[in-house]
Amino acid sequence: MAETKTNPESETGQLFTHAALYQQSLRSFLGPVVSLLDDDSVSEIMVNGPNDIYCERAGKLERTEMRFPTPEHVMAAATNIADFVGREFNEDHPSTDARLPDGSRVHLLMPPASRAGVCITIRKFKKAGFGIEQLVQWGSLSPEAADFVRFAVRSHKNIIVAGGTGTGKTSLLNALSEAIDPSERVIVIEDSSELQLVQPHVLYLETQPPRANGLGGMGIRDLFVASLRMRPDRIVVGEVRRGEALDLVQSMLSGHAGSLATVHASTTRDTLTRLETLCLMSDVALPVYVARAQVASAIDLVVQLARFGNGSRRVVAISEVLPLGPAQEYRFLDLYTLRPDATADKSGDTTHSLQWTGVKSECMDPSLNVGIDFRTLPENLRKLVE
Repeated sequence: MAETKTNPESETGQLFTHAALYQQSLRSFLGPVVSLLDDDSVSEIMVNGPNDIYCERAGKLERTEMRFPTPEHVMAAATNIADFVGREFNEDHPSTDARLPDGSRVHLLMPPASRAGVCITIRKFKKAGFGIEQLVQWGSLSPEAADFVRFAVRSHKNIIVAGGTGTGKTSLLNALSEAIDPSERVIVIEDSSELQLVQPHVLYLETQPPRANGLGGMGIRDLFVASLRMRPDRIVVGEVRRGEALDLVQSMLSGHAGSLATVHASTTRDTLTRLETLCLMSDVALPVYVARAQVASAIDLVVQLARFGNGSRRVVAISEVLPLGPAQEYRFLDLYTLRPDATADKSGDTTHSLQWTGVKSECMDPSLNVGIDFRTLPENLRKLVE
């Protein structure tokens, strides 16, 4: 039998054609909200059944006059979105995460879980184009705090970015990643691909649902275990949601320093408690005090985000995690917190900025970080580590 040869260039072309066809098809199915997809000022689109459509602009929600003709039209759009990433959306799979061809993240939910009808929530893809400097310009970070987090990333500190829904955790994680050395091999693990790192050697791993026979699925934990065998210099987890927290924490303790991840939590203490709870959700029977001790030992820094009433998203604290206290309680140092400035703005209102608390960092102590050239640290941060 003659050997069949595969043309890699032909396969690549087919993939591009596949995405282009779906892009065209999905724009047709999403016709009523295409103008929102094309509007750069819109960051999120929320379809709550055929007759109730909202969008988010500049961090604020607004109701639109847009409508889908029938509930069946919404269902058809949702089914095609799921089909693009090879996922099922039906009575057996009533809730699904997916993405559009341009990378926008989508969540799908159907009745009876949703009384309004099929819900389509689209977090629009933003092309990578802003980093730490842009966050400083927007007031999300102070220049000094920006210098500190850059140095912490370069020094392979384990950093958790925490905040509520819509606070910009993924965007901040993406910005922080620009401080990673270009020579490092980075593995990114996500439920739905969203991060865009600038480093040349990055592998993006994305979860996959099981096939109809129940086989072939790859969850975050499966991908994490696989990544540890792929010689990573860094592991970046888009969001820690379940028992994979234990895998992440234990990898940090076993030599994979410099990990970056996000988690839903409103304060530094809540972040540590949530990670502890997620570790206990794994299939490993772990005593609470062991989970707590491992979280405290593994995490170096927590960068806390918040969203304000005017729609702005800002870092409100950068905290260093300390060893557990005598009563096995979490302890941490607030290195930077959001504080009122000494002067008011032009309108006479008090402004706030991320300011150093005057506390020296312990995890950045030069005597504990052999091999790190602290001479590269900006002069304004020497006081924080020396």
